[in-house]
Amino acid sequence: MTVKAIKMSCTTPNVYTKVPDGGWGWTVAFAFFVVEALTYGIIKSFGVFFTDLMESFDETNSRISWIISICVFVLTFTAPLSTVLSNRFGHGLVVMVGGILISIGMVTASFARTVVEMYITIGLISGLGYCLSFLPTVTILSQYFDKRRSLVTAVASTGECFAVFSFAPAITSLKEQIGWRYSLLIVGVLQLGIVICGSLLRPIIIQAQEEVKVLPTEAHTETKYMLENEQTRTSIDSIDSGVEVSTSSSSVPGNTKAELKSEEPKETIQMLDEASSSPKEPKIQLLDFSVMKDHGFICYALFGLFATLGFFAPSLYIIPLSISLGIDKDRSAYILSAMAIAEVFGRISAGWVLNKKPIRKIYIELICVILLSIALFAFPLAYGFWGLMICSIFFGFMLGTVAGTHIPMLAEEDVAGIDRMASAAGVYVFIQSLAGLAGPPLAGVLVDVTQNYRSAFYSCAAGMVLGAVFLSLVRPCKTVLCQGQKQGLENALEALQDIPDDFIETDLGKIDDSVRSCDGIA
Repeated sequence: MTVKAIKMSCTTPNVYTKVPDGGWGWTVAFAFFVVEALTYGIIKSFGVFFTDLMESFDETNSRISWIISICVFVLTFTAPLSTVLSNRFGHGLVVMVGGILISIGMVTASFARTVVEMYITIGLISGLGYCLSFLPTVTILSQYFDKRRSLVTAVASTGECFAVFSFAPAITSLKEQIGWRYSLLIVGVLQLGIVICGSLLRPIIIQAQEEVKVLPTEAHTETKYMLENEQTRTSIDSIDSGVEVSTSSSSVPGNTKAELKSEEPKETIQMLDEASSSPKEPKIQLLDFSVMKDHGFICYALFGLFATLGFFAPSLYIIPLSISLGIDKDRSAYILSAMAIAEVFGRISAGWVLNKKPIRKIYIELICVILLSIALFAFPLAYGFWGLMICSIFFGFMLGTVAGTHIPMLAEEDVAGIDRMASAAGVYVFIQSLAGLAGPPLAGVLVDVTQNYRSAFYSCAAGMVLGAVFLSLVRPCKTVLCQGQKQGLENALEALQDIPDDFIETDLGKIDDSVRSCDGIA
């Protein structure tokens, strides 16, 4: 593994002969850690503002919940746009623009006088910035790692957990000193750090070395006349002409033999580094919707759609629930912090387990989703500070195992594969947008109707159970699809048996590659 590009700016690509599993990837991992903290970490900590916003704007839970709902919807709905812009202008530039939009939205929201203005500033402007910042960062991080991808992504994604752990108590304390408006202003200024992270995202190019084998004299002779034979077959109708070309060494002219004898008969290997040349840059497909033809990916996208219902509402409603049970605000903030700490261990544990080989990662994620559903059903049964604390720790741990792996899982062959990772992530997050829009308001409506914050967790649990059902169908759908493809390829091989071997050698190689790709799924 060698780096062939000189690192001079954020737009200079790093060229490797294979996936580095490190190198500049560690810097990208650190940038992703900070971006996670300043995007999803802030979104999950926004629950500390709920009571203040309800009192300041004299609004209900459901209307205040629409702030985060619109934000999450825009974040996920514009995911394909983020993919297109990243492929066109580069990941780093898009992330920097996203950081500026986030900061503008949050700072402007601190001066809002109505909840509708919050919808526009935090929901639309910051929501778009969150999408442009998060998705390109996680996509380029996956390109820098292969064997360590699950572990590195899981550890780097703990940034949002540390943010919730530190931001929730800090913002709560800060509000008591300077009020919620100035606290929100400070958060917006802090999010400008995403711009610095974007400058660290250098593009990566993988250019494999090519082996050129110099054959011995007899092999040279045989190959040369096989090529002549091929040219004769393609240029002359062999049936009408009756031309017969021999490929044996005895038919080689004497001057050709003398010319070949001067060559060194010993076999040598020449390594040609493609990076030293200037090959034509391949045309980049801005967005590949072919993943929608993959039944396994469709099931996985539906899993993400329903599971998203349970991702955000618990962190938004855990503090109001604890306050409704008579727990003071300071202790309520510690419950949210404990959830964040548990999520850190969940993400790291999931990354460590998924990094083990051989292991079917999709099954591990299914087990984690089932346990996460159980954790959501446990919240309405909890009473008192320690009851909520235990449920929050269990939920946080299981949330970490799922939240830290569900997007990187797209790079696995069971779902989409690393070649289609960028487009698959854009489409996948786009499909999540509906649940991101409906999740918190649905929980808010249940709270307004029942006058009980426990009911908010029932919608989350129901969505997670449906997500588990679709996740369990991913591999069966993928296996059935591959079996159909393999059967079709085998039929094609049988049909080609009567054609001369040298005429179909290249086509057979392509078919063998397709069969091997499906064998990796089986």
